[in-house]
Amino acid sequence: MDFNKLKEKGLEYVEKGRLAAADLTEKGRIQTRILTDQAKLIRAQRQLGVLVYSLAKGNEENQPLVDKYIDMIGAIEQEIAQLKAKLTPAEVQEVERAVADVEIDPADVMDQTEDEAEPMETAGADHCCPQCGAPVEPGSLFCNKCGAQL
Repeated sequence: MDFNKLKEKGLEYVEKGRLAAADLTEKGRIQTRILTDQAKLIRAQRQLGVLVYSLAKGNEENQPLVDKYIDMIGAIEQEIAQLKAKLTPAEVQEVERAVADVEIDPADVMDQTEDEAEPMETAGADHCCPQCGAPVEPGSLFCNKCGAQL
């Protein structure tokens, strides 16, 4: 084999390696986005539960705010489904195993005292709604008082 053929084969392998690395990098980014979106989904679902609880406890209704949370949860679920469609079934299973490892244990949420389970009204004044000034829980998606997106 002459030098030019060796060089050509070497360049071919380098290009295959570069493409494989780029593919792995992109799949890693997708998996990271799925994990991030899954964490957002869990947080939004928890906040919706707290909102519904606080509204029911106070005999109040705020259907537009509840609908905003439901729409946001639906959008997050749709984004996760679109990202999973870009992965192989084995890669999806790997991500789902990682998500299962970090999921919140329902017993941890159920063991909270009533004060800990209170919604954003009891949160510290460090986090306030930019729209109405009401205290909001860190990481909240919407203000429980006026419904503004945070």
